[in-house]
Formats: sequence, C-alpha cells, structure tokens
Amino acid sequence: MKVWSAEIKELQNLHESLKGQVPDLEKELDRLVKAEDDIVILLCSRRCLEVIITDLCERELKRPRKTEPLKGVIDKLNKEEKIPSHIITSMQNLNSLSTYGAHPKEFSPRQVRTVLIELLTITEWYIKYRNIELDGTAEEKEEKHDIFIEEKYESKIPGDLKEHIPARKPKKKLIMMLSGFFLGVVIVVVALVVFNVISGRKQSEVDTNLEKSIAVLPFKNFSADPDQQFMCLGLTDEIINHLYKIESFDKVVSLTSVLLYKDHEKQITKIAEELKVSYILEGTYKKIGDQVRVTAQLIEPKNDKHIWQNEYDQPYKEIITIQADIALQIANHVKAFLTVSETQNIQSIPTTNQEAYELSQQINYLFYTQGFSALTQILDLLYKAIELDPNYADTYAWAGAFTLWKGNYAGEREMQSVAWDALPFFEKALEIDQNNAVAHYGMAQINDWIKWDYIKAEKEFNKAIELEPNNLILYPALVEFFLKMHRLEDALLYIKKSQETDITNNFLSMIQSHILSGNKKEAYNSISLASSVERVHPFVGENYIWLEEYDSAKLYLESAIQSKAPEILIPRFQACLALAYYKTKNYQQAQTIIKQLKDLSDETSAGSPAYFTGWYYSGIGEADSAFYWLEKAYENRSPEMPWLKVDPVFNNLKEDDRYWNLYERTGHKAYDEYMARMKK
Repeated sequence: MKVWSAEIKELQNLHESLKGQVPDLEKELDRLVKAEDDIVILLCSRRCLEVIITDLCERELKRPRKTEPLKGVIDKLNKEEKIPSHIITSMQNLNSLSTYGAHPKEFSPRQVRTVLIELLTITEWYIKYRNIELDGTAEEKEEKHDIFIEEKYESKIPGDLKEHIPARKPKKKLIMMLSGFFLGVVIVVVALVVFNVISGRKQSEVDTNLEKSIAVLPFKNFSADPDQQFMCLGLTDEIINHLYKIESFDKVVSLTSVLLYKDHEKQITKIAEELKVSYILEGTYKKIGDQVRVTAQLIEPKNDKHIWQNEYDQPYKEIITIQADIALQIANHVKAFLTVSETQNIQSIPTTNQEAYELSQQINYLFYTQGFSALTQILDLLYKAIELDPNYADTYAWAGAFTLWKGNYAGEREMQSVAWDALPFFEKALEIDQNNAVAHYGMAQINDWIKWDYIKAEKEFNKAIELEPNNLILYPALVEFFLKMHRLEDALLYIKKSQETDITNNFLSMIQSHILSGNKKEAYNSISLASSVERVHPFVGENYIWLEEYDSAKLYLESAIQSKAPEILIPRFQACLALAYYKTKNYQQAQTIIKQLKDLSDETSAGSPAYFTGWYYSGIGEADSAFYWLEKAYENRSPEMPWLKVDPVFNNLKEDDRYWNLYERTGHKAYDEYMARMKK
C-alpha cells in the first residue's frame, strides 16, 4: 500500500461530496484520485492549487491571474493578509514540492504524501471559504436524517401495530416528538460537564497573542506490560525533538526538564506556570497485542482551553509515524509557521526496521534513567541497531556522540583517540541524512576540539542550530566556542536564549563572558549567586583564578575537596588548586599536585594533564616550562588548546614569539583572518 493511500481516500471523499459545485476543481480532483504514478499525482495536485489560486486572485485581489506565477499570487495574498497565515504556509509548501512533478528529479515518495496533506488542508479551507455545502444542502441532509430516525424506530414496532401508525409526518412534527428526548440528553450532558464527570474544557481557537511555548509531559503507560515504559519515554522524546525543528516556536522544554513531572499530581496550570509555557501536551500510550493506542491532547492552561485532541489506533509497527503527526498538529493548532524544509524533516521516517527502532528507544530510556553509567551497554545496543538497519542515520549519529563523550574532560579515554573513532559514525550519518542535527553537532565538536578548524566548527554548529533551532541542549557547546573565539556578544546572545536549560552551565559561561569583557562587577555579582550551590564550587574556584583572587579560589577549591565533588580530581581543577596554593605561598602542596599531573601525563592524555601542567607554569610565570608542556599538549591534540586565545592565565606568554607560533598552529590565526574577511 502506498504511503499516501489514506490522503487519496480523503480527497476522493471530498471530490464525491462537491457534486458539480466547483467544476474546475472537481475535474482536477478526478484526475488526481485516479492517478497511480507519483509524478502525475504531483502534477495534478499542482493543478488543483492553480484552480484555487486563480479563483482567489479574482475574488480577493480583484483581477485575473493570467500567466502570473503561483508564488507571486500567493505572496500578494499573504502581503495583503487576504488568507489565513497557516493556509498561506500550506500553499507555499505545496507550490514548492509539486515542482518535482513539473520538473522531475529525485524526490522521496513521502514528499508526495506531504503534498497531498497540504492540498487537503487548502481544499477543506477553500470549501468553507466559498460556503460550499458538501453532499447536498443542509435541509436535504436534515430531511434524510429525520427519515432515517423514523424508519429506525418504526422497524422496531410489531407488524400488527404498524397499520395503526399514521403516515410519516412532516419533519417539524417529528422534531416536536423527539425534542423532549434530545432536551433531556442536553440537560444530562450539561450536568456531567458542570460536575466534571466528563471534561469541562472547551475546544476552541487559540489566542494568537500567546507566546508559542510548549512542554510535552511524559506520556503515561496504560499498557499491561510495565516494560513498555521505554516506548512512552521515546514517544515523548521524539515529539519534543520534532518540535525542536520548528523555528517559529519561542520555546520547547527539554525532556530532562519535563521528566521532573513524571507521575506528577500537580495541576496542569501549575506545571505551565513553573515551566513558563503557554501550552501543555499530555497523552497516554497503550500496547494491545499487535496494536497500539496513543492519545494526545493539547491544552492552553491559562484559559483552561482544550485546543486539540486525537486518538491514534493503528498497528504497533506504524508507531514511528505518530510522533510526527502529533508535532505537526501542535504546530497547526497554535498557528506556528512551518517552512517546507521543517515539514519535510519532521515527516522523514528514520527507519522502517521495527527491531532497530525499538532498540533506539531502549537506548534513549537507558540514557535518561542511568546516564553515562550505561555508556557501554548503550554503545552495544547502537551497534546492534546499525546491523539491523545499516541506513538508520540516527543510530550512527548517536554512536558517534556517545563515543565522543567517552573522552570528554572527565572521561577515561584520550579525546584524540575517541574523536577519530567517532568521526566515521558522524560522516556515515550525514551520508545517509544531510539534515541530521546530532551528526552536524558532533562534527562541530571534532573540528573545534581536535582538528582546530574553527571555521568548519562554526559552520557545523550553525547547521545543527538551523536544523533544530529550539533544541537548547545544543547551545552550551556553541556558547563555549564563542567564548574561546572571544566573540563575547554572540556568546551572551546564546546564553540568554538558553536560560531554561542547564542553569549551572549558563551561569558559569555568563561569569566567564563578564570576566573576558572586563565587566568585573557583574562577574563578582554572578559568582556570589553561584557560590551558594556547593556542587559548582570547583568552577567558582576556577573563576576566581581568572580574576586573580587566589585566596577565594583556594577556599572554594578546598570546599570541593571536602564535599567530594567528583570534578575536583580531574587535571583541570587539580591545576587550579595547584596554582591557588602557589599564589597563596603553599609551595609544597602546589609541587605535590604538579608532580602527580606530570606522572599522569606519562600514562595518558585523557583529561589533558600536559595542557594543564603548561597552564600552571604559565600562571606562575615560568615560560620555558609552560611552552615545554604546551608543546606536549599540542602533540597530543589536547581538546583544551582552543582556550589558548582567551584564558587570562596565558597573558604571561603573549610577549613571547613562541606563543604566537603556537597560536597559529592551533588554528587561531586562520580563524582571525576569516573573521576579518567576514567583517569586510
């Protein structure tokens, strides 16, 4: 069965209902519903759009269309606000995609389905716009309904009594006879609503002045099998991921944040208030044998409005299609603007292999419930999913991401090693799907941390953000990149955009940006607020190092030791502690730590011990030792080298030619020249 069969059936029903009321449109719909070839379907869809646009040109713009291109007329209708914006979007999408039929080239059959969905949306609106009564007049339909009711009840009357029943009365008398019954039903329904026996929310139009912000609460597992919880979480996560792709949304709350409301007992209004969103989506999931039932309802809590709801009953193997439809329904009902590419990215089906898909959902569940402690198990499952479907781009992208994370600054593996291990996964993901945001994000990090190609890194970061503009999880690494490149205004812009993500990460980046811009007063104010959180004391200590407040740095770094903060044991913060000890004249303690870092660098480059040893020697003014260890870090491709440009501790070295030589070799000069060209 073709992927667009359901849409063709709906269009066929519309066609049959029109019955000569719009001859030109019916003629094209007739051709469309009979077409088998996908290119013919695209052409016929475009002809239907042309009929509608031509008519609207005369009705709304008061002139004939003649040979004017569709796009020109659509743009004029949009500019003069003659047509609702969501219909304009559908027209633009259909006009763009249907050109694949006029000028055949490579396209996906699923894009044909997109065209038909847009045509359905436009045609249904157009019928209402023209006040066209489907399938006869309202009176005829009412009369037929009355006859049906009478015949239904007459059929239950015994034969010997039928002769005593008078001939059928006019419909007015029938209404009189049944009005008491229906009035009773209405009263009962109203009572049920008032006493909240059934939902009292009104389904109504949205307030278009509201911010387009949403939280998708974790779907509830109504299956008999509690192990299906991983599918509930996966369903939630994928809807969120689809919404991330829509730039016109002001805010989409991350899965990490909404998981705090799993099994909640709070009022929806309270959750919306806490998450600062205008809309809440909640739903349920139930697997029954080979079938699945998913319910979803979109709520505007502020006004207690029920904006949209739907129940999906379909084969379990088709569950992968539900998330995209829910995301598109949300966008449609809150009047969010969708581009053609955003719609295509949302509707793209990543895999048709059910087992591989289920494994990806198990991986997702493991990560969100067990974190990095399940890293080995997660990677094993990813490799298995890749074997099941070698064309599943998401599994390659996540295999690359989890491989890369094994070598972060707190990792057990050397970053340069894991980066080269991760690279083929990202490349393969992009070979399959050029619009995979995770793969672009991974490529950005490798170019930033290991290749030191900051021009490519920036382009990859920008592409990832372009694909998922509301995925604020992508922002912290981009903020760090801008800080390292001394692009402080850009860093602050993305810090402000990502206020609702990891507040710790944002706060610390904000402090660094204040220090680098010379705004010490704001830096001190921010540090004062951050210092009340014990788990960030290692970072607070590092911030005081940047400010050359060594007594304060020592205080917070020693506090981190006492609280057994795990970060304090890695080379980055050990070097901070050593420098704080040296500057406060605790020379022996400083030397003990540095000796340990030197010994560690003989064993591994994980955590960049050579780099942080060089950093320490720069801080105490021993330039020769600093360059000796920084050269080792360069040879090891330390992911910390990009900080060479802005870290205040390296200011001691900037009068030395060796610094500028290293600066050039680590890619900074090339990036400076690139930025100078861009400014011109």
